[in-house]
Amino acid sequence: MSKPKQWLYHLLLWAIAIFFFSPIAWIAMASLKDKNGILATPPLFVFQPTLDNYAEFFTRPNVGQYFVNSFLISISAVLVALLVSFMAAYAFSRFKPRGTNFMMFLLLSIRMVPAAATVVPVFLMYSAFGWKDSWLGIMLFYAMFSIPFSVWILKGFIDGVSLRYDETALVNGGSRLHVLFKVVLPQVRPGLIAAFIFNLIFVWNEFLINFLIGGRTTTTIPTALIIGVANTQGTDWTFVATLTTLYILPPIIAIYFFQKYLLVGMTFGTVRGEV
Repeated sequence: MSKPKQWLYHLLLWAIAIFFFSPIAWIAMASLKDKNGILATPPLFVFQPTLDNYAEFFTRPNVGQYFVNSFLISISAVLVALLVSFMAAYAFSRFKPRGTNFMMFLLLSIRMVPAAATVVPVFLMYSAFGWKDSWLGIMLFYAMFSIPFSVWILKGFIDGVSLRYDETALVNGGSRLHVLFKVVLPQVRPGLIAAFIFNLIFVWNEFLINFLIGGRTTTTIPTALIIGVANTQGTDWTFVATLTTLYILPPIIAIYFFQKYLLVGMTFGTVRGEV
């Protein structure tokens, strides 16, 4: 590729990146403005930044609890899902039960169903079991929804691990659990990280289920955003901007450090030269 074409190509990539990043930059800028600055017409691009919104934000009740709930529920649900998915993917890859392809399709079809379609049965089930506003109940629901996609990702990685590793370990006296966690698991670590990030983003951003079956002790940030968006003077845009800015920081940081694993995860382990 010639130099002018290369420069033009890079310029196009930068333009696309800036275009998609602009809403994030806009909400971050809004969190540093006062209410009049946020609603100013035309918009203010040059202004005196202030941290008053953040100071006021952290004086609100239960703000810290919302972040703790989001972190604990998201991480615990994804870890449980990864443990179950890894063992299921190993079974599908190595033992190949009859109807594996159909079962894999059924698993993935769970993610094809929109969350709104599951609201009524989930609400009735959780009410009957007394799981509403239950940390364990919400965590298990998110883990259930995270398992199908994780199985698909991890099966692709495990398929790429030679069966000879398993046979060598078994011949030398290793147990199946030893093969699973000491031989195969280290070789599919990029897949585990990719599945962890993808599912963490899903659970971190989920609103509907937490809004319906959650409560005071299990409220996560998306639900808190809806609850606190309005006050006696109308929409509290400073609260929206501040909470949103703090809320998107953890996924941005995670994606920045693990972006190379996301490419491998999106290709189900077929692209391995990136890690």
